[in-house]
Amino acid sequence: MATIAITGAGRGIGLELVRQYAAAGDDVVALCRDPAKAADLAVLAAASGGKVTVHAMDVGDDASVKAAAAASGSGPIDVLVNMAGVIGGEKQGLGDADWAAWQDAFNVMTIGPLRVAQAFLPRMAAGSKIATITSQLGASTWPYGGFYAYGAAKAAVNRVMRSLAIDLKDRGILVGLIHPGWVKTDMGGPGADIDKEESASGIRGVIAGLKAETSGDFFKWNGETHAW
Repeated sequence: MATIAITGAGRGIGLELVRQYAAAGDDVVALCRDPAKAADLAVLAAASGGKVTVHAMDVGDDASVKAAAAASGSGPIDVLVNMAGVIGGEKQGLGDADWAAWQDAFNVMTIGPLRVAQAFLPRMAAGSKIATITSQLGASTWPYGGFYAYGAAKAAVNRVMRSLAIDLKDRGILVGLIHPGWVKTDMGGPGADIDKEESASGIRGVIAGLKAETSGDFFKWNGETHAW
């Protein structure tokens, strides 16, 4: 049995990760911005027999992150999954940039994962793992334009997590970057390639397979290495 902390746990892939980890017998610290609006998570937690605890965390707010980390207890964290994200605003073309949305995207998806990692690192030890859910849009190999804010924020967090992997190497804490696939969620839409169950199962497999020699690498949900 392990203890798993998951941000963005209120819906979509994050909620499915909570469901799957709890079903496997793990304890889950489910973190979401507004638990009052996360009805499905509340139902899951209520039926979990105490395996799932829910805490309010806005990953874009330093005080909220620290408060949620403190409220979640002091026991060891075996896996931290940075799932929380935003789309980056509706205006992401060449001529219609929304700079406020850009700043929000970087705050939530680039700074946020490091902010959360810092808050939980005192409870992590050799063998613990930090997985950040990124996107193929953040890879330099992505062959399309547009999505400037979202793609840039994901590219930046890739570099942040690679640095974190290097800095945590001597402590034996492993770091992984994972593209979850194009998933049928509110963000991905109904025409996406895979469902959230497949994505979450794949993410769990990638996390389980992280090793010292692959710490800091970028993977697809199916275990394949993703080109940067």
